[in-house]
Amino acid sequence: MDMTRRTLGTMAAAAAALTALPATAQFRKKPLIIAHRGASGERPESTLMAFRLAIAEGADFIEPDLVLTKDGHFVVRHENEISQTTDVALRPEFASRRTTRQIQGQAVSGWFTEDFTLEELKTIRCRERLPKLRSESAKFNGQEAIPTYQEVLDLAKSESARLKRPIGTYPEMKHASYFAGIGLPMEARLADMLKQNGLDSPTAPVFIQCFDVLPLKTIMTLSKAPRIQLMSPEGGPTDQAVTYRQMASAAGLKDVAAYANGVGPDWSMVVPTVDGGLGPATSLVADAHAAGLAVHPWTVRAENAFLPPKLRRGANPADVGDVNAVYKALYAAGVDGLFSDFPGLAVKARG
Repeated sequence: MDMTRRTLGTMAAAAAALTALPATAQFRKKPLIIAHRGASGERPESTLMAFRLAIAEGADFIEPDLVLTKDGHFVVRHENEISQTTDVALRPEFASRRTTRQIQGQAVSGWFTEDFTLEELKTIRCRERLPKLRSESAKFNGQEAIPTYQEVLDLAKSESARLKRPIGTYPEMKHASYFAGIGLPMEARLADMLKQNGLDSPTAPVFIQCFDVLPLKTIMTLSKAPRIQLMSPEGGPTDQAVTYRQMASAAGLKDVAAYANGVGPDWSMVVPTVDGGLGPATSLVADAHAAGLAVHPWTVRAENAFLPPKLRRGANPADVGDVNAVYKALYAAGVDGLFSDFPGLAVKARG
């Protein structure tokens, strides 16, 4: 066996060791750091440079949101409407593509990935979505094209081999019911891609996430990869007559465990804000673990604008506040991982 095969074998064994544990035990002693759209507090989100930086800062998983192109390719964008995160609005050759669509019951105007071929999208350049809060990141505007999911998988594989530690991907199926409605269903495409990349396994370094229920139930029949039910403090899945709050109850979590391996709640559902500061942890982690589910809350951001009032430092919304208190509170609550725009800070707080 040559050195490359030995390295890949070691990497695969390490990945299997990480994910072969029951959901209640996975990563409990050392919670996963999931880089939310890469190191998106420091580089334009969902770019290869953001994912590279996240890996360099010690992230265990990198998280790409997946949408589809007109010709059926998975590309990595937070939304299928791309005017907020690219320079498409400045491209005269695409001016006629601006339109309005009904996305998850809301009218959205702009430019949509499903109206572009992959070749066309590759001519567009990415930019910082929050330039007023993240001016340093905005300095990297225009440097990179929109990546495909395959490019993100290739990056994770190559960096895993180089660093000799497993780096996983954590894809989210964005607006899966919408894409199915326009003839671009996601589930079979994603399952096939995972199989082609050797990730069709319950121990594979991948988690498939979605806010809706039926896409997770569908992909459960197509792929053995672990699945995560996302939850928000308000609202509920677009395909179920239930709220996320109901799903996060002890009884609701038992239902979720029938089709998912874990839950991804907003972090405030684990450690709520009370009187402007952090209150005691809720029972969500304990209830989820009792149902056999891992808990990976989202998304810890460092800027004052995203922190409870008592954790803000200074008057500038863009300044970094006491985000360390949030990390510590979530780790103390027993989460199995967490999403952060600043994976380096999350790694440091984890120790």
